[in-house]
Amino acid sequence: MAFIDKLKEELDRAGKAAQGAFDEGKSRLEAFRTRQLADKAAQALGYAVFRAKQGGSDVDTDTYDRLSATLATHDAEAARYEAEIEMKRKDASADRTSTEDAARSADPAHASSSTPPPSAATAAGPDIGTPPGAQDISG
Repeated sequence: MAFIDKLKEELDRAGKAAQGAFDEGKSRLEAFRTRQLADKAAQALGYAVFRAKQGGSDVDTDTYDRLSATLATHDAEAARYEAEIEMKRKDASADRTSTEDAARSADPAHASSSTPPPSAATAAGPDIGTPPGAQDISG
């Protein structure tokens, strides 16, 4: 049963990692698309200013307000997606670290100093640190 439990834990961990990668990819795509929209709005604003200056006037207030509001909206949304990506990356890093720490503490080879070293266990007797039924009785 311990093997099946370990297998389930590993499959759950792999599933969470895959879901995290999928979510991050989705957020990256949304950030990219939103950044493209912000770039198009900035380009439109630049063209409007250029054309107005070329004609010897300033951009009319309505056009400037509309284009700058669109640019600000898309820029803020892209920044939000990028912050979300960074937060997910930090969470994934923290989860990986805590999972690795938990695996090390559960693994007898990486156990903390609270368990005696192998030489101390054999000096004290063969059954110290060995679960019942796992003792060598071969002879």
